[in-house]
Amino acid sequence: MYTAPVDATLGEAEWRPFVEAHQFGHLVASGRDRDVPVVVPTQFVLDGDTVWLHLVRANPVFAALAENPKVLLSVAADWAFIPSAWKATGDEDPELGIPTTYYGAVQLIGTATVHDEETEPGGVAAILRRQLAAFQPGTPVADPEVAHPKKLHAIVGISIAIETVSAKFKYGGNVDEAHRLAVVDRLAARDGPGDAAAAGHVLRRLAAGRDRD
Repeated sequence: MYTAPVDATLGEAEWRPFVEAHQFGHLVASGRDRDVPVVVPTQFVLDGDTVWLHLVRANPVFAALAENPKVLLSVAADWAFIPSAWKATGDEDPELGIPTTYYGAVQLIGTATVHDEETEPGGVAAILRRQLAAFQPGTPVADPEVAHPKKLHAIVGISIAIETVSAKFKYGGNVDEAHRLAVVDRLAARDGPGDAAAAGHVLRRLAAGRDRD
């Protein structure tokens, strides 16, 4: 993806919490000599430099992974449409404003390893335990290896060793603070889906010194 300098991540301290707060994305496996890649929407867990997930055995992504284990996991969230008039402050003509969309996006690229109960007993159950601990912390739940031993063979686990991270936080970095704060006020007034999160990112990046180039 294209990332303007003003939209670039402030570092791991910015992109990692974003991914950890939005652990649902699209797994992209290009395979070899395919017209289009295989794209799978999926829940996942980011733990250190590794992503963990599981999918049904029949998922076509496994054929693509057998051809080429290199994958991309795309996460995009906290988006909000910014109408053209919102870009005007003071005596500026609102009809001359340029609409845009605020959003955060992180792409994790790495090599996938398949974990199959047929060849790695207990491997899928271990991934499920990791996911349950992340998504249902403190909630009593039956151990999958004990409660559902046969069903474990219907799913396959994937771990991705992250090698490259590309992140973009497009939250008005191309305009000055006054214009960004005006948009924050309008986001608060509209209070639609994603508006509060987008406004929070604007304020957070302002406080961190992400100024206009």
